[in-house]
Amino acid sequence: MFKWLGSLVDSNEKQVNKLRPLVADINALESDFQKLTDAELRAKTDQFKARLKADETLDDILPEAFAAVREAARRTIGQRHFDVQLIGGIVLHQGKIAEMKTGEGKTLVATLPLYLNALTGAGCHLVTLNDYLAKRDPHWMGPIYHMLGVSVASIQHESSFLYDPAFAADDPKWNKLRPITRRQAYGADVAYGTNHEFGFDYLRDN
Repeated sequence: MFKWLGSLVDSNEKQVNKLRPLVADINALESDFQKLTDAELRAKTDQFKARLKADETLDDILPEAFAAVREAARRTIGQRHFDVQLIGGIVLHQGKIAEMKTGEGKTLVATLPLYLNALTGAGCHLVTLNDYLAKRDPHWMGPIYHMLGVSVASIQHESSFLYDPAFAADDPKWNKLRPITRRQAYGADVAYGTNHEFGFDYLRDN
């Protein structure tokens, strides 16, 4: 039994090791992205979208896109993705499961694959546990997306919001979250919500 458990752990480590060269590629870009002005960093989003239209894939631009998100996070909220968080972002982008404990930065990790996949223009959804997190997380991570020119919304049971730095909310705690319609929220590049809300909206539309 213990031998079987050991082989399971070893197998997981092998998968993680396969991702380390990709992490090295992202790290190699860090100094170049730190030299960019805010406008140049924002322009990367348009460049990535153009490259996707020119038949490059999300995997092709992943290192640069992740480097852009890391730099935007450093400039806006003072947080820098660690290597293990980059690995978590890659795993999520690949459609796999990344297990992280409380406090290990799941909210920050999610910005990496969300930004990357939002570049397709098809919209990207993050399913979270409850309405509070569906509102807190886009509010907290909003500055990262905004710096990169990506819109982010929150979908709740009775209300929806868009992160807007110019908006002053009645409740200072939720400053910069502008009320919008549910349809407008689904039109954002990234939308946070619960499985309950996404599920019932899907059923209503179909």
